[in-house]
Amino acid sequence: MKYFMAVLSMLFMGTIAAQNIKGELVDEAGSPIEDAGIFNKTSGQHSHTDGTGHFVLDRTSVNDTIYFSKLGYATLTRVVNQADFQNPLTLVLEETSISLDQVVLVSEVDALSRVVDADVKTNPVKSSQEILRKVPGLIIGQHAGGGKAEQIFLRGFDVDHGTDVAINVDGMPVNMVSHAHGQGYADLHFVIPETIENVNFGKGPYYADQGNFNTAGYVDLKLRKSLDKSLLSAEVGQFGTRRFIGMFSVMDNQNSNAYLASELYLTDGPFDSPQNFNRINIMGRYRYALPGDQELLLTASHFSSKWDASGQIPQRAVDQGLISRFGAIDDTEGGQTSRTNIILNHIKNLGTGKSLNTMAFVSHYDFELYSNFTFFLEDAVNGDQINQFEDRMLAGAKTVFQNNSANLGGVDFKYNAGIGFRYDNVDDNQLSHTLNRQELLERLAYGDVDEVNGYAFAGAEFKSGKFTFEPALRMDYFRFDYVDKMNELYDSRSEEKVAFSPKFNTIYSPTENTQIFLKTGIGFHSNDTRVVVANGGEDILPAAYGVDLGAIIRPADKLVVNATLWTLFLDQEFVYVGDAAIVEPSGKTRRMGIEVGARYQPLDWLYLYTDANYTHARSTEEVDGEDYIPLAPDFTMAGGVTIGGNQGFSGGINYRYIDDRPANEDNSIVAEGYFVTDTTLNYTLKNWTFGLIVENLFDIEWNETQFATESRLFNEPNSFEEIHFTPGTPFYLRGKVTVTF
Repeated sequence: MKYFMAVLSMLFMGTIAAQNIKGELVDEAGSPIEDAGIFNKTSGQHSHTDGTGHFVLDRTSVNDTIYFSKLGYATLTRVVNQADFQNPLTLVLEETSISLDQVVLVSEVDALSRVVDADVKTNPVKSSQEILRKVPGLIIGQHAGGGKAEQIFLRGFDVDHGTDVAINVDGMPVNMVSHAHGQGYADLHFVIPETIENVNFGKGPYYADQGNFNTAGYVDLKLRKSLDKSLLSAEVGQFGTRRFIGMFSVMDNQNSNAYLASELYLTDGPFDSPQNFNRINIMGRYRYALPGDQELLLTASHFSSKWDASGQIPQRAVDQGLISRFGAIDDTEGGQTSRTNIILNHIKNLGTGKSLNTMAFVSHYDFELYSNFTFFLEDAVNGDQINQFEDRMLAGAKTVFQNNSANLGGVDFKYNAGIGFRYDNVDDNQLSHTLNRQELLERLAYGDVDEVNGYAFAGAEFKSGKFTFEPALRMDYFRFDYVDKMNELYDSRSEEKVAFSPKFNTIYSPTENTQIFLKTGIGFHSNDTRVVVANGGEDILPAAYGVDLGAIIRPADKLVVNATLWTLFLDQEFVYVGDAAIVEPSGKTRRMGIEVGARYQPLDWLYLYTDANYTHARSTEEVDGEDYIPLAPDFTMAGGVTIGGNQGFSGGINYRYIDDRPANEDNSIVAEGYFVTDTTLNYTLKNWTFGLIVENLFDIEWNETQFATESRLFNEPNSFEEIHFTPGTPFYLRGKVTVTF
């Protein structure tokens, strides 16, 4: 470890020694192209353009063949000549239709994310619920009327609303620490789907720039920097659904541009008791760029939604005919939430492969939710409705220095190093027993949370022949403060903790079309501040130890296949149950799995993809037969077919499947699986697009979310533990008209 730290401390001393070519990539309008891949077919060296479109490629010789590639652009091939070393190059990539042969398998740990980006480009997301489904193996479910964050499943985790998946939007964290409803709560509904440029992701705890909640994986959304065209869109469908989108380019000068985007979404849903759901999103983005020097992005957004919900209903109530599948026991559930964000991103090109990336954000967030999971179990007269509430301010910043052309002792390498912080100030974080969303019966928990997370990380990339080695280390410091307002005396408690997270990834690329990787690393997720102070600061940053062994192969220009064997071990932790204001211990767990996937584009207008995931997840501290992890999926699949181009007919059909899974520790209660198919059909004529969207094409009966819950209905003499579920959407038809200008 001392040697490792010594090497990292010397990284900033690196100087340019190897012969290199440098330059910038621009599109046909002269705008810089960010994150394009540069690959030396002869030596295996690779690089990427920064935010200003610039690149440096080391260890390059005369007659080497270089590929310049990015999805949506024709791949440019260049044979190096002596003149290329004298002056920086300016290369133009021509826009073209999306094609898998534009993906180059470079030696990077997120190479699969670049391949899957073709899924997003060929079949863009149509709703905020669809965003996370673009990650292979990630399943979501909604169980509170559409306004609550989705429940997430990934790699044998019931992630709840984000506890084990770190989610970011242009660097701003989405997960909420010490949230009133649950640790890591991640509500992505403030993102307008049409503004998404790509969905970057990684599975496992192998990424030094990802910290808290990065155990099962991370998802990082990148938003468009500019609009090619303005658009207006209107969508109308069953269940009183209406959605209106407006995206307007308001400035487009030589060095700056800006656009505005807005969304209004209204629906009653398929439920007997209307959801009365409404959501409004407003976003503005301004970009200022000095070619070859720097880029500044300023983003401001506001989101607000309100809804009523039918909640999770017991199976016995449906079987006995008391309610329909879309009925409710307590239809006064629901809530409201809002979030206002300001994000500043700055990229500075320092020359010779060096860059400085800085991000800062401030956000105001509020949340109020009414739920009733057990009905009349605790209060036989008034019922068990609860209210969860919080008012939060959060702010943070991060700076990362990147050097893509360093040399130490004659060894060429790349490295990055970064520092940052996040601060959450949560007022009136509370849980209360209520009646009909009107009357406060009893306050169960009430307090203020202050949480600080400071961090630093560094990582390097060394190439040796066809091997790439990536050591990295991350350090996180946490301070937790909690004021219990239910204590008549001023009760303020604080705890501190530090976590070290080493990573080491190895990639072997025997050919330009093959990548074999071995990823290892330690990650963590923090516990709720109320757990931390209650447990005296012990076992409050449970670690996750992971290993991935896999390969990505392109046997043909337009066919990419991938496979991964993985395992993840999660340490002891204590969980704060926001719905009950109690702390529950959760023991050690072990997960092992295999993932396979394929993407194939036999014709320019035909794109096919599929992913399958199997996981064996068990508690390691329980006896056989009682060691199941509730709701952890063991087998999932997703895939689809997309057809068409920019004009005429286009569309697609996709499916998602989840197997039956245990709903409790001994598998005596089973959550039923489902196979759901969605489809779209569009016709584009010049700047007009007319579309149909169908969810649940075959109108199957399925449960979107399910829980093993003990509950009691009114006048029932005894309680029962059984499946409580939120029904999945039935056949759901919507029409859509979009015009660009």
